[in-house]
Amino acid sequence: MASNFSYWLLGLTLAASLGAAERAQADDVPSLKGRRIGITVVGTEHYWDLRAYQGQIDEVKRLGGVAIALDAGRNDSRQISQIQTLIAQKPDAIVEQLGNGPVLQPWLKKIRGAGIPLFTVDTISPSSINDTTSDNYGIGEKLALQLASDIHGRGNILVFNGFYSVPVCAIRYDELKLVLKAFPDIHIIQPELRDVIPNTVQNAYSQVTDMLQKYPNKGQIAAVWSAWDVPQVGATQAIIAAHRPEVRTYGVDGSPDVVKMVADPTSPAAAVAAQQPYLIGKTAIDNVARYLAGNHDLPPYTFVPSILVNKENAKTAGSQLGQS
Repeated sequence: MASNFSYWLLGLTLAASLGAAERAQADDVPSLKGRRIGITVVGTEHYWDLRAYQGQIDEVKRLGGVAIALDAGRNDSRQISQIQTLIAQKPDAIVEQLGNGPVLQPWLKKIRGAGIPLFTVDTISPSSINDTTSDNYGIGEKLALQLASDIHGRGNILVFNGFYSVPVCAIRYDELKLVLKAFPDIHIIQPELRDVIPNTVQNAYSQVTDMLQKYPNKGQIAAVWSAWDVPQVGATQAIIAAHRPEVRTYGVDGSPDVVKMVADPTSPAAAVAAQQPYLIGKTAIDNVARYLAGNHDLPPYTFVPSILVNKENAKTAGSQLGQS
């Protein structure tokens, strides 16, 4: 996982990078005709993963290039093997999406060592020329503040913290903890819950069901937080099944089914920080095209805007996100 210094540096450069990203988006995107772009993704079973991956593939094709796209099926060893395959094929650039930070870093370094430009999507790495992502600092802060406001600054909450080795999840979790320092009457129930892959929804349902049985009285649990929205689905289902509508759920990504749950006034799903994964993937490839055309002055991070979807704006947020 990237060091705390890397996170601090990312936050420090946020404003400058956002401005640079806006300027870059206004430019014409150069052609990728005759270029081969390697794409490696840890998995695509989640809405966010698949849409960001597809956004890259589609944009490479739109710009006239050839995409060498490899899906590791949520297997770290397979992704490493696929990275080795891409290095051997010597594409004009490689884009890596998500994955386990500590596992990936040596292999990302090998990509650059092979003289291949490396770009990343949601992966902080010193080897990456540019990382295209959402502002996960802002996402983590806004979601935490929404939670604190909804429960009136008081109560016990359940927190899923199973993927701290994934940098974006770590940032969101750290921002939650930072915000909660200002709300001393909000407490995280220990031990924290651990989300897993695969069977994320079923596992979250089981864990939250167990905790609702352990704390059976109204007021003993106020909310459930997760760093992405698949555990939020399982948690919401468990709360409904237990007839505990006072317990609210919160997550990140904005999968269409979760946005619909938030839009339902009777659902315990209170908010989801919705990203724009397809646009993130497209933007990453646009940055690759600019770099290969000679623009080596790209910002280290390109931040794509997200939308905090809550009970007030959920009915219109779907169209803003391009969700039918």
